[in-house]
Amino acid sequence: MNAGYGLSVRWSLEDAPSDVATSLRDYVVGTSMAKFMFLDGLAFKTWRMVEGQWFEGTYVFDQQVYRDDFLEEFARSAAESAGSSIIGSAPILMEPFEVVAIAEGPERFRRGPGPGTA
Repeated sequence: MNAGYGLSVRWSLEDAPSDVATSLRDYVVGTSMAKFMFLDGLAFKTWRMVEGQWFEGTYVFDQQVYRDDFLEEFARSAAESAGSSIIGSAPILMEPFEVVAIAEGPERFRRGPGPGTA
C-alpha cells in the first residue's frame, strides 16, 4: 500500500523573465497557497524552484481519483494557468507518481517562508 498519489508539474525557467523567481515567490505566498488549502483530496503541495532552471509544483493526494481528476482538469488549461502566465510558457512536464512513504521529522511542515528563507 502506498502513502499517496503524487503529481509533479514542472516549468522551465531558462527563457523566463529575469525577475521571475521573485514573481513566483510572491504569487505562491500571496495567492496560490490559499487556493490549494481547500482542494479536495490534497494531502499537501510543495512549490520547488532552482532559479534560472525550473519551477515545480509537487502534489500528494490521498486517493488516486483525486490526483487523476486534478491532472485531467489542469492539463486542459495548463498553458493558461497562473504559473504559465508568470513564467511565459506552459509546463514541460506533468508526471504522476507513487508516494511510497512520508516521514515527518520533529520540525514538522512549515506553512510558508519563515525567517531566514529566500
